[in-house]
Amino acid sequence: MTAAPEATPTIVLVGHGMVGQRFLEALAARGLTATHRVVVLCEEPRPAYDRVALTSYFSGRTPEELSMTDMEFINDHGIELYVGDPAETIDREARKVTTRSGRVFDYETLVLATGSFPFVPPVPNKDAEGCFVYRTIEDLLAIEEYAKSRATVGAVVGGGLLGLEAAGALKGLGLTSHIVEFAPRLMPVQVDEGGGAALLRTIEEMGLSVHTGVGTQEIVVGEDGAVTGMKLSDGSELATDMVVFSAGVRPRDQLARDCGLTVGERGGISVDEQCRTVSDPRVFAIGECALASDGRVYGLVAPGYEQAETAAATIAEDEASFTGADLSTKLKLLGVDVASFGDAHGATADCLDVVYSDSRAGLYKKLVIGRDGTLLGGILVGDAEAYGTLKAFTGSVPPVKPESLVLPAGAGESVQLGPAALPDEAIICSCNNVTKGTIRGAVTEHHCTTVPEVKKCTKAGTTCGSCVKVLGQLVDAELEASGVEVDKGLCGCFSQTREELYEIVLALRINTYQDLLDRYGRDGARGGDGCEVCKPAVGSIIASLAPTIGASGYVLDGEQAALQDSNDHFLANLQKNGSYSVVPRIPGGEITPEGLIVIGEIARDFGLYTKITGGQRIDMFGARVEQLPLIWMRLVDAGFESGHAYGKALRTVKSCVGSTWCRYGVQDSVRMAIDLELRYRGLRSPHKLKSAVSGCARECAEAQSKDFGVIATAGGWNLYVGGNGGATPRHADLLAQDLSDAELIRLIDRFLMFYIRTADRLERTSTWLERIPGGLDHVRDVVVEDSLGICEELESLMAAHVANYADEWATTINDPEKLARFVSFVNAPDTPDPVVGFVPERDQIKPDLPLLSIGMRPAEDVLEGSAQR
Repeated sequence: MTAAPEATPTIVLVGHGMVGQRFLEALAARGLTATHRVVVLCEEPRPAYDRVALTSYFSGRTPEELSMTDMEFINDHGIELYVGDPAETIDREARKVTTRSGRVFDYETLVLATGSFPFVPPVPNKDAEGCFVYRTIEDLLAIEEYAKSRATVGAVVGGGLLGLEAAGALKGLGLTSHIVEFAPRLMPVQVDEGGGAALLRTIEEMGLSVHTGVGTQEIVVGEDGAVTGMKLSDGSELATDMVVFSAGVRPRDQLARDCGLTVGERGGISVDEQCRTVSDPRVFAIGECALASDGRVYGLVAPGYEQAETAAATIAEDEASFTGADLSTKLKLLGVDVASFGDAHGATADCLDVVYSDSRAGLYKKLVIGRDGTLLGGILVGDAEAYGTLKAFTGSVPPVKPESLVLPAGAGESVQLGPAALPDEAIICSCNNVTKGTIRGAVTEHHCTTVPEVKKCTKAGTTCGSCVKVLGQLVDAELEASGVEVDKGLCGCFSQTREELYEIVLALRINTYQDLLDRYGRDGARGGDGCEVCKPAVGSIIASLAPTIGASGYVLDGEQAALQDSNDHFLANLQKNGSYSVVPRIPGGEITPEGLIVIGEIARDFGLYTKITGGQRIDMFGARVEQLPLIWMRLVDAGFESGHAYGKALRTVKSCVGSTWCRYGVQDSVRMAIDLELRYRGLRSPHKLKSAVSGCARECAEAQSKDFGVIATAGGWNLYVGGNGGATPRHADLLAQDLSDAELIRLIDRFLMFYIRTADRLERTSTWLERIPGGLDHVRDVVVEDSLGICEELESLMAAHVANYADEWATTINDPEKLARFVSFVNAPDTPDPVVGFVPERDQIKPDLPLLSIGMRPAEDVLEGSAQR
């Protein structure tokens, strides 16, 4: 008598978010997909996607690009994936799951990864038209459509992580945005009072209105039932057309409650250290729906990943446990770096705080130190560059004084610790729990030689990406320590660095990209077309040296045109709907009434959107490519020229009104700003250049946040270099002080040409100053003391640039051949691009962006690899 074959055991996964996908990968890694039938029930109409990066949808990232589901992986492992068909009931006694569509699945093991749902305060009219939550791609699509057609003002309830992202999204959609937070500060869980104050100042400077310490009492609606405002707990009212609730999340545990599983008093499916439910050993719970054995519900992706690995290991009968997780976070919210790690709020007894705060620059750094010098935790706002290193040192005594770790570069005894100083057990990637030792092993044992290879081998850097920079430094250091020569070439076409290519071009007077590639490119690249990395980099080198090497100074001449980035192709900034912006130069921010009238008339006649920028200029948005020369003609006729807002070149030199008007001014800052801007206009460099001149120490022009900044003193001018007010803020360093006009200009000439000569591709002066060996002291030796004996050459190169400058707009409109490129369609030059459209907003225009149409998979569809075994 032949025994009946045993049925294949079935694992049913309920929920397919980021944690659910990680669970599937962990099953496959342990071979369980080969021995088990795996069924996945997904409520949303699409498989797992990157919810951490959800807001990037509003920056142009498509749902397909957000997807974390490789269908080849699903097919190869025979996983049955049902989208849009969630589990409705669980019969634990019969071990069956029934879906919304009526499908019934038997299970050997059931894993609940149902995640969480947005908490909406129980206020009147919370479900009115114009109220939304911010959780899924479908939520974002609905918000986008409503904002486009029905709203001009939006309010976000909640000032936490997701709330700030939602407020940024509304602002990006063109709405006047408000944030309402019940706590006395933004991000109350992650930052303390000082960090909240720094974050508040920065966010308000972006044009968002913040209301802290107040709650929402009622959503006010109009006669049509749509939102018209909010009543707040302090008695005030806020007029708004849209409300987005982002006031936290709650575990989705109703399915577990309905089938009798134990849940916590405040929600969450109770599990043990192996992530088994305490009620039923055949049922597991992972991610935001689980109440871990330490009594916490974890809302971050990293603990969810650990729980997924633990559950998969337990099912495979391997030893594993989840007893708690690190809650450290590093995010970029509204362009502001915010990070907290360890005991960020100083709850440890007898701990001490080391704090650096610069409210004007929006910087706040706090380290929590134990009595014995152990680093316990910290908070970083505005500059989280050191997060990876500091977090890895948490729990140990750093090798340097704590205060040196929070001071900005160039201030006092600041120290920049590299990853080489970290012990092997230091966690580099907290999302995936990857240590430095594991990364080193990927290089030495698994022969990985690049960051992508290490990411694939270890999963480090594959989730939030905040550790990728440290990852690259570790890979290079390990390769060099192993005696492997690290390829530091510019790209696959050139083995030389950008600095080396600059020296070759200058020394040999090479004035075409093709000549450089054919003579000095890698063997496989010679005679080819190059790549998108080296072409604009070499194009910039040739442009910056054009007068000296005999090249054309016009970047769209001949071969040079093919080397340029997208903006340089049409000497204007490409915008999100395919139109362009026009930014005339306004040296020092000084403009006559007649000049203002000309700009106004042009904007009116061409129907352009106008905005005053932070760089003291006027932007005109919405020009079609064929309109650009017509606009330039009128600007040039009125005495304007290109502001080079599109190029890696000098942008602006801001100024205050200085001694001419201000009673505090000690020097004529406007005159100096105009002189500097006219001297360095059109200077092509590795990255954009920004400058400012302040007429006194009150620093109204914010010169210390610029690539080169000037502050007036009673004895002349102080020169600061290497500042940055962008994504990674950095205070500029004092290079020289009490300079005369001539001394100031001479040192700036030298500094800029030395930077252009030695910087890497797309490297700002702030990064360059910290990277270059010797840092500020070396730069001072070179440009002030002439330690390398090259200052005469640097000055000569700058003099050649100044003498040969020509306005690119004027050059274009005076040459019919050059004008021929400014058309939307080469074969129909008189036809405008029909995709470029606009809709009215606040008496101006904004881009008309068609909503992304996303195919919805019907519930009865199954994405499966092999339903039959």
